[in-house]
Amino acid sequence: WVPHELNEQQLKARIDACKKHLAQHKKHSFLNRIVTGDEKWVYYDNPKREAAYVDPGQPGPSQPKRDIHCQKLMLCIWWDQKGVVYYELLKENETITADRYKHQLTNLAHALNEKRPLIARKHHKVLFHDDNARPHRANIVKEKLERLGWDHLDHPPYSPDLAP
Repeated sequence: WVPHELNEQQLKARIDACKKHLAQHKKHSFLNRIVTGDEKWVYYDNPKREAAYVDPGQPGPSQPKRDIHCQKLMLCIWWDQKGVVYYELLKENETITADRYKHQLTNLAHALNEKRPLIARKHHKVLFHDDNARPHRANIVKEKLERLGWDHLDHPPYSPDLAP
């Protein structure tokens, strides 16, 4: 995220989204229906260490410095107010595409049916929230959300404070 000065239209979009959410909450609490998610790079380092016998009082063998360029994986995770519903770790150098995100939504729907059956039922419709990343807004993803019967919760542009 890069700091960004909002123009009048973007400020209005934030206010409108907040007003819509407040009005919806006043009618009927909806917070228990929200399922949100995000992607995050997870950095890790698995240094090789070998066991070595050291006489008492003697220093151990020196270890090479850690590589400052650790390996990384992308964690894709979705949760609701009760906790994590579903997650995936992508293979090294894999990123999110619209097709992959659509497939993940299918897996998320299965996890919701298993872990949160009340939310998954039609009369407790899922309110799905994610950010405005391009793969999340692709037509095939919109169609998938419609087929799942999930409502999409608005996310105003440049709103890290509202991001999942």
